[in-house]
Amino acid sequence: MSDAPAPAPAEEKLSYRLISGPDTREFCERISAALAEGYVLHGSPAAAFNGTSVIVAQAVVLPAAIASADAAVATAVDQLDEEFDGEGHA
Repeated sequence: MSDAPAPAPAEEKLSYRLISGPDTREFCERISAALAEGYVLHGSPAAAFNGTSVIVAQAVVLPAAIASADAAVATAVDQLDEEFDGEGHA
């Protein structure tokens, strides 16, 4: 029997991340790493000029988060349908 402490659990991935920074190779490497971790791009990238350099941002999400959100919306719509009698009356 070992007295060594149990390894710490891996940190849970966030469902949504907004990655931002100067428009450099390092920023692109951060996006590439997120994609390699299983994230997918969400929406269009954004760019702004701060007076010195271009700052970019890209949202990434885990596909499971999208599926979960879609399921929640479908459930809410189904519940709304059940509350109405078909003629717009609750």
